[in-house]
Amino acid sequence: MTSVDATRRRWLQTLALTGVFPAWGLARAATEPPWTLALAWSEPGASATAERIACVGVWRQVDDRFEVLARRVVPTRPHGVASLPTGDLLAVARRPGLWLQRWSRAGELTGEAWAEPGRHFNGHVLPSPDGRLIYSTEQTHDDGAGCVALRDARSLALLDEWPTGGTDTHQMLRVGDRLFVANGGVPTRPETGRAKQNLSAMDSSLVAFDLRTGQRRGPWRLPDARLSLRHLAWHAPSATLGIALQAEHDDPAQRARAPLLALFDGDRLQVVEPPAEQAALGGGYAGDIAATGQGFVLSASRAGALWGWSRQEGWTTPIPLAEACALVTAGAAGAEGAVSAVSAVSAVSAVERVNSPCALGSDRAWLGRPIALPPGCKPDNHAIVI
Repeated sequence: MTSVDATRRRWLQTLALTGVFPAWGLARAATEPPWTLALAWSEPGASATAERIACVGVWRQVDDRFEVLARRVVPTRPHGVASLPTGDLLAVARRPGLWLQRWSRAGELTGEAWAEPGRHFNGHVLPSPDGRLIYSTEQTHDDGAGCVALRDARSLALLDEWPTGGTDTHQMLRVGDRLFVANGGVPTRPETGRAKQNLSAMDSSLVAFDLRTGQRRGPWRLPDARLSLRHLAWHAPSATLGIALQAEHDDPAQRARAPLLALFDGDRLQVVEPPAEQAALGGGYAGDIAATGQGFVLSASRAGALWGWSRQEGWTTPIPLAEACALVTAGAAGAEGAVSAVSAVSAVSAVERVNSPCALGSDRAWLGRPIALPPGCKPDNHAIVI
């Protein structure tokens, strides 16, 4: 264990034992409605030596646990999930992926597409506002050129594509008539899977498309080329795009201390530096991001913590949560301001009370109700409330 890892572990253990919790006030949600989530996950194989089984499906909260309402086994590890206006759900393979599936909430396959020769899916899919099209981030094999593919929502057939001007194209986010797209910029080759190639040539960027015309704006880049822009969330009160970062520096200590969050206000893309005394606690890797009433929450998956940031108070004290990753907000479920973090060991539902901060150390109030996942289940980076 490195000194950075040891320091991070001691810090998080201290927080868990002493009840020092963040000021953004995650309080127990005694009256929140049950959660229903579309989720990508893996589960143990038939034997201890068997490969893990990749799944997508629908989960429902029952008291203090999740139960599976629908489960589909998929060819390889899934990543992003999305919901169509028809009620059907979408799931796509993690990069470099070859499959895209549409399925009903009962788990019935209603459509499937395989990547065209010479290209692959990059893990994220999003329906158009009218539900007639599906936007998918994809990439060509020969030169790594990224694009937003436009596919028919019924047949999943490829209709058109919008080049992003970058590579390792990852998550998209629709805001009005704009489609924001993160180019992760990490060079890879399909024949070597996810093995990173020539990181000194990284070129991560943010671009935006006009959904009416397909016209591209940008790119916008950060000064540090080793920060990969990956996942996106929109903070409507400040009209700000939050971007979760994943560091790719050669030096482990530099990578561990790298910032987790960048902000884009429509003109300027800038990093939000963490406090010096807490910098290494983020591990340089944010697995997901969600907007709250005051700012953003990020899951520092490899560091085992949740991080909150607001314009008023800046960074809050990290919340220990082992392997925290997928973040969902309960606005769609009718509980304004709720944020749920799903981890490999449990799903923790917590409600942000901006006007009623939790009593520090009072029964671990910020944890909400722990929701036990079946043993061995490991959620992927993303989930959605349905």
